[in-house]
Amino acid sequence: MSKKNFKILYVDDEENNLTSFHAVFRREYEIFTAASGEAGIEIIRKNNIDLIITDQRMPRMTGIQFLEKIQPEYPDTIRMILTGFSDVEAIIGAINTGRVFRYIMKPWNENELRMTIENARQISDLTKKNKVLFADLQHEVEEQKKTLRLFKKYVPAPVVEKTRHASEDALFDGELKTIALLFCDIRGFTPLCEQLSPKEVVSFLNDYYATMSEAVTRHNGTVIQYVGDEVFAAFGAPVAIADMEKSAVFCAMEMMRRLEEFNDKYRQRIGKDTPIGIGLNYGEVVAGNLGSEYKIGYALTGDAVNTGKRIETITKDYPNSILMSAAIYEKVKDAVATKEFTPLTVKGKKEPIRVYQVLMP
Repeated sequence: MSKKNFKILYVDDEENNLTSFHAVFRREYEIFTAASGEAGIEIIRKNNIDLIITDQRMPRMTGIQFLEKIQPEYPDTIRMILTGFSDVEAIIGAINTGRVFRYIMKPWNENELRMTIENARQISDLTKKNKVLFADLQHEVEEQKKTLRLFKKYVPAPVVEKTRHASEDALFDGELKTIALLFCDIRGFTPLCEQLSPKEVVSFLNDYYATMSEAVTRHNGTVIQYVGDEVFAAFGAPVAIADMEKSAVFCAMEMMRRLEEFNDKYRQRIGKDTPIGIGLNYGEVVAGNLGSEYKIGYALTGDAVNTGKRIETITKDYPNSILMSAAIYEKVKDAVATKEFTPLTVKGKKEPIRVYQVLMP
């Protein structure tokens, strides 16, 4: 800030002192004067004052009282006080409590006062710059928080947190995990789309994703990916959980119950219910980030993932069913009612696999 733009208010009940101060400093700074604290408050409220210099001994309101009164409303304005030796102790107390920035002995020396004012101007200028920088920093932090919140909608939150603390070299380090996997797919989605506009399809899918994802979250699972009309979720990755197999099965059962409410909402618009199929598996996967320096994504890969997906495709012939592998069955057979299928041959598997249907209560 230039000197001429620096606004100073000088308060003194002696007119000669006001005239003298104005005459000495008016060429360097923008000067305002007041003969009382009350008049000074009126000037402050109408002008953006940078520095206040006030006499201590004034009728009705002392300098300290005047500065105390304006401090809450104008905390950043630099405050100085003119005083004699008899008032120094009270002034020092005011300085220690932050009510006064500095005191100046009367009668004031022009050169010393000029140096003091210039010091105050530099401090005021620095304070204003710091406020701007702090405001910019706060804005930047809020933008980063917003970006992080949005990012967690694209990538599972635990993955985001892990990635934030990992080195760039470690970003693509995968890890072996034994977890439960869930695939939930809408049966006959393509014909359904023909009855809806593109905008309605998006709205329908978002509602469907929200409904099913709430069930996943309630059972401590993580949605890994949405693919078309499919929800792919994991239980035990990225974060390990107890009883992951049961969590996956109970989540699938809740999805089926939530589907009833979902169909009640859309039955009239679509003209029929929306069936789904759920496939469950349990096994070892490689969990980690896949991609390149241009684009990466958290992924689960391995035979267990492929088998889980193949089991889900079997539900095309069994709408609104939950099918699970023998690996899951062995972990949950005492907790849910099931029905064993004849071993089935699925794409990508040389030998038929054992599949069990979860029976809803």
